[in-house]
Amino acid sequence: MCGIIGYTGRRPAGPIILDGLRRLEYRGYDSAGIALFGDHQDFYVAHATGKLDALIQRVEGTLPPAIAGLGHTRWATHGEPADRNAHPQLDPDGRIAVVHNGIIENFEVLRRKYARGPFRSETDTEVLAHMLAGRIERGEDLLDAVRAVAAEATGAYSLIAVDATDPGRLVAARIGNAGGIVVGVGEHENLAASDLNALLPHTRQVVFVEPGEFADIRAEGVRYVDAAGQDLVKTPETLPYDPVAAVKGPYKHFMQKEIFEQPGAVLDVMRGRYFPDGHVDMSDGVPFDAAWARQITRVVLVGMGTSMHSAMIGRHYMERFARIPAEVDNAAEFRYRRPVLDKHTLVISIAQSGETVDTLAAMDEARRAGCPQITICNTPGAQTTRVADGTLLMRVGPEIAVASTKTMLASMLLLHGLSLYLGRLRGTLDPTAEAEQVRAALQLPRAVGEVLEAAGHVEAIAAKYAQVEDFLFLGRGLGFPIALEGALKLKEVSYIHAEGYAAGEMKHGPIALIDERMPTLAIAPRDEVFDKMRSNIEQVRARRGEVIAMVSQGDHSLDGIASDIIELPEIDPILAPFVSVVPLQLLAYYIATERGADVDQPRNLAKTVVVE
Repeated sequence: MCGIIGYTGRRPAGPIILDGLRRLEYRGYDSAGIALFGDHQDFYVAHATGKLDALIQRVEGTLPPAIAGLGHTRWATHGEPADRNAHPQLDPDGRIAVVHNGIIENFEVLRRKYARGPFRSETDTEVLAHMLAGRIERGEDLLDAVRAVAAEATGAYSLIAVDATDPGRLVAARIGNAGGIVVGVGEHENLAASDLNALLPHTRQVVFVEPGEFADIRAEGVRYVDAAGQDLVKTPETLPYDPVAAVKGPYKHFMQKEIFEQPGAVLDVMRGRYFPDGHVDMSDGVPFDAAWARQITRVVLVGMGTSMHSAMIGRHYMERFARIPAEVDNAAEFRYRRPVLDKHTLVISIAQSGETVDTLAAMDEARRAGCPQITICNTPGAQTTRVADGTLLMRVGPEIAVASTKTMLASMLLLHGLSLYLGRLRGTLDPTAEAEQVRAALQLPRAVGEVLEAAGHVEAIAAKYAQVEDFLFLGRGLGFPIALEGALKLKEVSYIHAEGYAAGEMKHGPIALIDERMPTLAIAPRDEVFDKMRSNIEQVRARRGEVIAMVSQGDHSLDGIASDIIELPEIDPILAPFVSVVPLQLLAYYIATERGADVDQPRNLAKTVVVE
């Protein structure tokens, strides 16, 4: 969950940058760095692996009186945590410095094409500095160079670049939905950061940079342009002094904010775990070796609510990739059925808070049986992390809204990675298959961002159905848990009665409820069960039911059959849950706001259930 900050103005930049990095620490990182520049053509650059204190100790007493600078906290994606891989990254001549949050998907091609000398790091970021340096050497302006580089470097990311020969100027860019950039407007100074927390000590005047926008930042002002170089008029917003409202930024509710944070959240989960060379490494949360993995005969996944739906997706992954029999249990029911457990049963618990009482009780049952345990959690130090043998942290930042959104994507992705990792340890997963899955997963930040770009379309559909009182969600295979989650989200925040069903079960009861007053949402991407889903949709329409169909991009086979269509980006079918669940979150959110419901704190619900 990389943190970025840049400053230009009249005050010494070093202390401001370091303080900003301190305020970004909560995002998680494995190294940090700073670059400062003033009326000279050499950067002052320092990197340190580990915590920010290591960087502060390294620069103590040596900071120059610079007027501008960049800072960065890094979670490793390309290249191990090491000083050489920490940001800012420079070109070989030391003229251009870049900090970057996100993934450059085609960086290997770009490295071969634009290398201006040997690369000092294994990062995808360094190639951006090489590319910018080449363009500026040919006489391009820094802003134009950043626009050109962004057009060629594919992926979802944000960056800030500086040129040592033009001190006091920063150029920031946001490409896609992963990784935000906020500009802070001050008196004879301006800042940019990935998070409001780093800006609030200096200004309450902010501008949110949208995907496809660029900011040319100088102490005396900021110019905004689009990808074509056309000027944009962006008026600073005044943040309230209420710290809660300030953290929401431009969003009306925390749930909305957290839905739109998901491209970055997915990226943060993958950092240091999914690698572009095609392997996955989950050793940060799996303290077991290959010999242990081969002795596992069964996996039991436990969770409640959204976490249980994630577990249902994980069961598919565990059996497909690790080839271990897997089952899912509601944590509240687990111990009451006297489960058969032994030391060869791996128990995986999922709880974003790590304090859910029923999940903890299930873990106690597993511990008494001598089961090895791994927990998936978003809260370092939570009770589940103290009970389990290993912890896979989601690392997606606080989730304030009661209805879980980004933590579901995080837990599904960790289960995907864990299944691949166990498959490799057990020898049941071919390296080619692992590489295909890893590279497909690296497309997820961009794909989830594409879903969010269609939020306006989902909002229009939500307005159409906001006053109904019953809803049916249907899915098959990997779509079934997503149907359950879609129904849960709608119930939680809008108070509409909703049911999620396996589509094959429809004729065994739910079909009796279908009429023109109860719409059905059908999850129907192009996968191995598409033809069966189409049949179910036709059966709903034959009974005058309205159908909202979620289909693969460009699939028009349900045009004229479904009442409304939501297109999903092309993605490996095994990863379809990641793009299909996001429109359901949006649909629930927009229906709830249309009905005037309290979205962030629905009635009768709490974020963490600590009583049975």
